[in-house]
Amino acid sequence: MVHFAPLKTVTPSFTSALRWLTDHGFEVVALASDSAYKVSKNCCVAEIEATKDGHARISAFPACLVAGEPAVLLDRGYQKFFKTKDIEIAATAEHLERLHRFSEELKEALGYTSLYNEGLGTVSASYRYDRVADRDLSEAERPVRPWQK
Repeated sequence: MVHFAPLKTVTPSFTSALRWLTDHGFEVVALASDSAYKVSKNCCVAEIEATKDGHARISAFPACLVAGEPAVLLDRGYQKFFKTKDIEIAATAEHLERLHRFSEELKEALGYTSLYNEGLGTVSASYRYDRVADRDLSEAERPVRPWQK
């Protein structure tokens, strides 16, 4: 019988992660806090920060830049969109591939585990489907449905 030892995951230190990012073409800019940095590459951006144990964590979800501003990726069931406070545009395959590649590289730098569903494509921070309107409202705010009358 063959026994396999579990894989040991190595989580790099915060300084090692910053070095890896810089070596792989990321622009790394310190923010107001000593332990927080903005990382960007190919019109995508995220924020990382140092944890108490000296490792790095993602503090702002990876986003594409739209008109120079990070845009939230929305999934409306039939199509994905990028939304800033002023602009909303349809996401193209090129945008999504760029964001997916950026996210994967960032996770590799920080020693994160790549999950199956994330490996299939880009994952949104928010999912809003057109056929479940008002689903995210509280019970008191939801309109009365025909079957509830």
